[in-house]
Amino acid sequence: MLTNVMYVTINVTDQDRSLRFYTDRLGFEKRVDHPGPEGRFLTVGVPGSALEFILWPHVAGAGQPAEGEPGGRALASVFLKSDDLRKDFTVWRDRGVTFDQSEPEDYPFGVRIEAVDPDGNRIALRQRGRASGA
Repeated sequence: MLTNVMYVTINVTDQDRSLRFYTDRLGFEKRVDHPGPEGRFLTVGVPGSALEFILWPHVAGAGQPAEGEPGGRALASVFLKSDDLRKDFTVWRDRGVTFDQSEPEDYPFGVRIEAVDPDGNRIALRQRGRASGA
């Protein structure tokens, strides 16, 4: 019987740079950092959450654009739930996270804003409105 989701893979071109982004800028915690025969197994997670994100090495030009590379779309979209999105937005912005808009946007189901990691993976931050069963 299934009990939970263990890992979600985020393809990255530089694991050290991505580790710094996810821990120093987004506030994730490093969980596993183990060298292996197929590459470094590196995971991060939101404090208090069992889900871990694997920051997996991905060769630039193999379907996902590297930093500054035009064209294409990132392979990963991560949706993170916040109980105070505007506060989290301010913290992330002050840490140098790049967003698609200058301020969070209210929409029918709550509040939203999107950021990108150094490899162009979309990081969507959401706060549900009270009417939607937050």
